[in-house]
Amino acid sequence: MQNSSFHAQMRTGNDKPAKITGQLLLRILAYAKPFIRSLTGMLVAILVTTFLSLLTPILFRNLIDVVLPAKDLNKLLLSAGILFMLPITKGVISVYQRKLNSEVGEGVIFDLRVSLYAKLQQMGIRFFTNTRIGELMSRLNNDVVGAQNAISNTIVSIVTNVIQAVAILTVMLSMQWQLTLVGIVILPVFIVLSKILGGKMREIARESMENNAQMNAHMNETLNIGGSLLIKLFGRQKDEEARFKSRANKVRLIGIKRAMFSTIFMLVIGLVGAFGTAIVYGMGGYYVIKGTFTIGTIVAFGAYLEQLYGALQSLANAPVDFSSSMVSFERVFEIIDLPIDIVEKENAIALTNIRGELEFRNVGFSYSTESAEELSKVKRYGQMDSVRAVLSGETGATAKEEPAKEEGGEITAPSQSRLEALAGISFLAKPGKLVALVGPSGAGKTTTTYLIPRLYDPTEGSILIDGIDLRDVTLGSLGSLIGMVTQENYLFHDTIRTNINYAFPQASQEKIEMAAKVANIHDFISGLPDGYDTIVGERGYRLSGGEKQRIALARVILKDPKILVLDEATSSLDSESEFLIQEALKKIMAGRTSIVIAHRLSTILAADEILVMNRGEIVERGTHQELIAMNGLYAQLYETQFKSEQS
Repeated sequence: MQNSSFHAQMRTGNDKPAKITGQLLLRILAYAKPFIRSLTGMLVAILVTTFLSLLTPILFRNLIDVVLPAKDLNKLLLSAGILFMLPITKGVISVYQRKLNSEVGEGVIFDLRVSLYAKLQQMGIRFFTNTRIGELMSRLNNDVVGAQNAISNTIVSIVTNVIQAVAILTVMLSMQWQLTLVGIVILPVFIVLSKILGGKMREIARESMENNAQMNAHMNETLNIGGSLLIKLFGRQKDEEARFKSRANKVRLIGIKRAMFSTIFMLVIGLVGAFGTAIVYGMGGYYVIKGTFTIGTIVAFGAYLEQLYGALQSLANAPVDFSSSMVSFERVFEIIDLPIDIVEKENAIALTNIRGELEFRNVGFSYSTESAEELSKVKRYGQMDSVRAVLSGETGATAKEEPAKEEGGEITAPSQSRLEALAGISFLAKPGKLVALVGPSGAGKTTTTYLIPRLYDPTEGSILIDGIDLRDVTLGSLGSLIGMVTQENYLFHDTIRTNINYAFPQASQEKIEMAAKVANIHDFISGLPDGYDTIVGERGYRLSGGEKQRIALARVILKDPKILVLDEATSSLDSESEFLIQEALKKIMAGRTSIVIAHRLSTILAADEILVMNRGEIVERGTHQELIAMNGLYAQLYETQFKSEQS
């Protein structure tokens, strides 16, 4: 029921890429601001190496026109020594420049990557339910590396070549301005070609990144333990191999296209440069024959011209490399610029000395909260209006509301499909009391519990803790006082100890074991060869459902929260384990506000109040006996689901 038009989904379609603007460049340069000293050192190194590069042709001219005709052995040895030392000096400076360059590049990308990861941590659950994890991995890895190339190579190359071109042109004009003008007459050709071909290369680069992201998403979906298990159970290995082959083939073809296009571009630019060189040498030779030029001058001029064309060729190719790198920055900034779904107020209150009284006041919620006006405020290239499926590549459609069918005034197995997930939810849960949520699957029970820790915000009404609206409190303090065991208990691919003390990293082994004992999992852990150092595997797949659930309970117990939320927390346990857990939960719930999605009669009978939900509304409330007497939906659920547990 997630809104398929959520703004955070990344597009893999054919959006027109954003233009390179001054604002984008300034934003990129802002990341380089902390490295101003290294940038200054790089600029000095570039100027020095450019100056040394200008000396070589002058030395050749002096050698040919002066030293050799004069047969001066001492000057010959001196010139040879200088020619030998120049590349050594330039090499040493280049190493130093490269060190500074890497410091800036790696530093900028470190800051960019951390900013991106921090922003993803701030995004709400709504974002992750509508975004492919492979796409995010692609942006954190491939796109950040592409952005690094812009900082470490492209921008430095542009600055270096601009300085070289200006310096070389100055020297050439001082030597022979007419011949220099002939040499640079092809400059407009460089500019036109770079503009035409650069735009095309940028489109190819974006397509390449999108194809890589699609391939990464497919690998992420099919190579994790859950995906791999599903594929094997349905015997779809060959199908997935074929699907991956298709995705990988797209990456291969766009890579070939990119390489060929780049090579053709360089070839054309090289031919243009060769044409200019031929003209200059032809005219220069004419001037030598006429006696206007010396042989040394034309050799030096030719050397300068080669350097100039090399710089111009690099500058002609720079827009291509720069545009490709800018695509990476755009894709990273797309995520950094996303609006945060759950926002903490500036002057938010840190909850302290809380009793844990929880109140819902006429709460309504819809997963379709984004309006067209809100989306149009910021144009975020690369996004789509619906969820893109990883395997089929299709987009989801918004479910249409299906009204409940009524016969004789009684609800008969209605569809839970609807646009509004919750409507008019009001109840009060006091400390030390247990409130049980029951109802058909899809009635809104889990959604209700997700609003308590602000995984989502209500679209109507308010939720209060000790009379304070959750929107007015800090997210950190709210998270610290709520303990939740969700429907799907997630465990990290790490040790049991790490998974339990994730709630309280500073906890001692004694406290960890105490929490495990309360959750009835300590004896099982102690019986393992590696005990608490046992690796649980990807998503805890080395453990049974009940074992994972008890570890998740131990994790919450260690947190010692004021408000306890259990979403089907005992649904995977056998009768013996459930009994022990129920006994433990009585101790855990003492003095705490407890909200439990109940699918077991034992939990329901222990509840101080039962809220019966249907199609996003509370349709009945009361104790077990009171609800049975109403002979409504709860009575139906009791007869079909719970009564058999009493036998």
